[in-house]
Amino acid sequence: MEAFIVDAFTDKNFCGNQAGVVLLAEEESIPADEYMQYVAAELRFSETVFVKEIETGIFHMRYFTPTGEIDLCGHATISAFTVLHKEKSLPEGNYNAVTKAGILLITVENSKIWMDMTEGQEKHRFTKEEAQEFYRAYGLDLTDCPMELSPCIVSTGLDDVLLPVENIKILNRALQNRDEIIKLSQKYQVIGVHMFTMKEESNGSIEVHCRNFAPVCGIDEEAATGTSNGALTYYLWKNGFYMQNEVNHLIQGEVMGKPSDIYSFIDKDGKIRIGGNAMITMKGHLTAPYII
Repeated sequence: MEAFIVDAFTDKNFCGNQAGVVLLAEEESIPADEYMQYVAAELRFSETVFVKEIETGIFHMRYFTPTGEIDLCGHATISAFTVLHKEKSLPEGNYNAVTKAGILLITVENSKIWMDMTEGQEKHRFTKEEAQEFYRAYGLDLTDCPMELSPCIVSTGLDDVLLPVENIKILNRALQNRDEIIKLSQKYQVIGVHMFTMKEESNGSIEVHCRNFAPVCGIDEEAATGTSNGALTYYLWKNGFYMQNEVNHLIQGEVMGKPSDIYSFIDKDGKIRIGGNAMITMKGHLTAPYII
C-alpha cells in the first residue's frame, strides 16, 4: 500500500489541512477496519482516506479520524484525487467517489479538484437558549451573533453546527471548552462546530472567514474542512448572501498558522461543489501486514 501526506486546500507546502492518503493497488484487498483505524491513529492527521479503484473511473473511499470512521471528508477527498492525478496520471475529467455518504461526482482539473456535496439540508434551527449553550462554550454569548443570522445544524453530507459571529476579532478570540463541545456534539448528534464571520468587500463580494472544531471526533480544531464549508455555502445561499454560478472563496486555518483557501460553487439547480488545490509533501509505503 502506498501512503502519502498531502496538504489540502492550499498551493503551498505546510499550509492548508494535512490528510493521510493510502492507495490500494488492483491486487490489494481493502484491509480490515481495525487495521485502517490503527493506521489513522498512527498518522494522527484529522483524517486518513483509503482509496481503491473498483471499476474504471470509480473509486471506493473510506475515511478514518484518529478515533473512528466517518462517512465523508472533503479535504481528504481533494487530497486523494490530487495524488491520483499527480502520481498516477489520472487525467482531467469526471470520476465517481463511492462513500458512506453516497456516490459523489469528482472533477479533476489541473488547477483544482472539485467535489459534489450531497443535497443541502437545514436539520435544526436553534432556540436562543440552545444557541447560548454553544456560544458560552467558546467564551462568547448571544450578543456576538449577527442579528440577521441564526445558528443551526446544516448538512451537505455531515451534520455541522453553523455558528455565526459578528466579526473576525470575535472569531479569533473564541476559546473552546473542549469537554462542553463534546457533550453538545453528542447531545445534538453533530460532527462539530463551524464558526464563521462575513465581511462585504468594496466590489460587493462577501469575504468569509471560518474556524472548525470537532473534538467529538478527536479534532480540537481543523485548518480546512470541505464538508463544513459545503454546509456553510448552502446556508449562505439560502440566506441570500451567495449567488448561483459564482465561485466563492472561504478562508480557514488562520488562527492555526495554516491558512487554507476553499472554493465553492452553486449551479443553476442548487447543486453545491467544493474545490481547491493540494500539495503532496511526503510519500512512502506501509509495510505492516493487514492482519491485526
